[in-house]
Amino acid sequence: MSDINIENFKYIDSVLYICTFNAVRSPIAECLTKRLCGERVYVDSVGISSKLNKVNPFAVSVMEETGLDLSKHTPKHYKDLDDTSFDLIVCLSEEAYEAIKKETGSYAVDVEYWPIFDPTTVTGNRENIMTSFREIRDDLEVKIKKRNTDYREARRKYRER
Repeated sequence: MSDINIENFKYIDSVLYICTFNAVRSPIAECLTKRLCGERVYVDSVGISSKLNKVNPFAVSVMEETGLDLSKHTPKHYKDLDDTSFDLIVCLSEEAYEAIKKETGSYAVDVEYWPIFDPTTVTGNRENIMTSFREIRDDLEVKIKKRNTDYREARRKYRER
């Protein structure tokens, strides 16, 4: 693991995940983070497209495989947030990253871009599609755990100083 500059590492109390439609990537990330962090971190997710519809049924299915329920998720738009004061915004699509950079230019917030493949572009039979959704779910879980591990490692190093 590379050295972490503790002065620049901020304790995360709230995180917002953003993708294009808030129907696959960001709700999966929200759900996984809630399971991994519990109530220690406030988590939400939104989309940037005006064509928000409903959560993707394949996303619901792959989360059910892990014992998590995504079926009640209702896609939200970034502009509909009551509060935009998050410690960290994680953009999961290039479109979201470009839009949020402009939107948050003057905010005191960390914005990260995690390029996550859009599994809705995969065609073929159900198993091919489910495989692509599982891959992004698993990729997001690894990234979220690493982000949490980096935080814990930074705290440990800080205490040892």
